[in-house]
Amino acid sequence: MYLDTVKKSEIFAEYGQSATDTGSAEGQIALFTFRIKHLTEHLKGNKKDMVTMRSLVRLVGKRRKLLDYLKSKDIERYRDIISKLGIRK
Repeated sequence: MYLDTVKKSEIFAEYGQSATDTGSAEGQIALFTFRIKHLTEHLKGNKKDMVTMRSLVRLVGKRRKLLDYLKSKDIERYRDIISKLGIRK
């Protein structure tokens, strides 16, 4: 599988406060970004996979909500995670 527990802990350790801090907004945004990139690559080869397309759209919406929340709470953390992940906005 593309996303196992080791990869998740690496993502949370890099972007969250610790490897076990799975609830931070930055960690969740980083995890969603990793999954979005994976699904985007899948859809490049499987253009008619509408189930994956729907999942991708839902993930982008979840990430957008978390980014909006982070922007309203702490603009510096928002700018930091945007620059680390390379999300344009």
